[in-house]
Amino acid sequence: MIRALYSLALYLLLPWALMHLLWRARMQPAYLRYVGERFGFFSEQTGHPVIWVHAVSVGETRAAEPLIKALRARHPQHRILLTHGTPTGRQTGEDLFGDQISRCYLPYDFPWAARRFVRHFRPAIGIFLETELWPNLIDTCVRSAIPVYLVNARMSEKSARGYRRFASLTRRALLNLAGIGAQTAQDAQRLSELGAASVAVTGNIKFDRVAPPEMLALGSRLRDRFGRNRPVFLAASTREGEEALILEALAGAQIPGLLTVIVPRHPQRFDEVATLLARRSLKFQRRSENPQVAADTRFILGDSMGEMFAYYAACDVAFVGGSLLPLGGQNLLEACAVGRPVIIGPHTFNFEDATQGAIEAGAAIRVTDAEGLGNAIDQLVSDSNRRGTMSEAGKRFTDAHRGATEKTLKLLKWS
Repeated sequence: MIRALYSLALYLLLPWALMHLLWRARMQPAYLRYVGERFGFFSEQTGHPVIWVHAVSVGETRAAEPLIKALRARHPQHRILLTHGTPTGRQTGEDLFGDQISRCYLPYDFPWAARRFVRHFRPAIGIFLETELWPNLIDTCVRSAIPVYLVNARMSEKSARGYRRFASLTRRALLNLAGIGAQTAQDAQRLSELGAASVAVTGNIKFDRVAPPEMLALGSRLRDRFGRNRPVFLAASTREGEEALILEALAGAQIPGLLTVIVPRHPQRFDEVATLLARRSLKFQRRSENPQVAADTRFILGDSMGEMFAYYAACDVAFVGGSLLPLGGQNLLEACAVGRPVIIGPHTFNFEDATQGAIEAGAAIRVTDAEGLGNAIDQLVSDSNRRGTMSEAGKRFTDAHRGATEKTLKLLKWS
């Protein structure tokens, strides 16, 4: 009965879902591509037994990289099907894997769309990353004898409160899973409290990501263009409203020749940030123009996708966005992995354990507001010894926590 009511709610929300696609397409026309896939109509043909991995957007797709590489190595007779919920996630998957894997959008969770998906691809196993629960699709897989796992699972207290509003539906979906690999003991406890029967703590797969050599080489070329002798501050994965705060923080910075690179989290905001810089009469250049940076340029707009490791490799100090405003923060582990000192804001509930661990390891510092950010930039850029100490701490921190991919592979079982 509960799942029937859930399905009825989906039907009632269908007009809103269609309007949402149209609304998002104003800034990202890619939302109107492959719409049929969202309703269970697919042209993709794998021609092989399928291992299905679902990574809803950019962060989850990047997190899936070590796992997908390991699955391809261990099961070469299978084809990886990577499903997404957003165009940016899909583009990230294409950037990372090209035509080595198949990809499509995961259909909306209508029972008939779930059945079409399962009948079309007939996956041997389903693997959801982080916090994805699709009751109808999971139930359809169970009825088709397809084991479904939730891996690299995280469950913040905020997310747990949301799931508790639909306690019966959540419990049924969790009980239908063949296994759950949680990032931390706290995540495991919250999932168990929501009804999960058996949860293993496997760690965070994001620690297993390493910077590809081509990204490190690109980072070196970018630094040549930025200027080897200029101090470079990177504002990475910034979210709406944060760029203005970052400019406020930089207004009082006393760093001669400082070059600031701003990389918005979402590509549909590139032009918005460009407009912000232009309105304030701040000299900037776009990364997409591949320029040699002029001496009087103060800002670079990082309007490119799939180059975050290169941006980190090209900077001296990095701020990781989504954290100055109550947005939950973004992943700071890429910066730590390449040995860049990290500054984060007060709001990191989506990555709290990794963030707190980096702070305790001496790889990151937390600030409370824009003024604190400006002070931290001043201090770190002017103190090479401290930057070196934080750099080594970041590398040790990520090295010490690797291994989640192997633990996750041991969790996965299918015939």
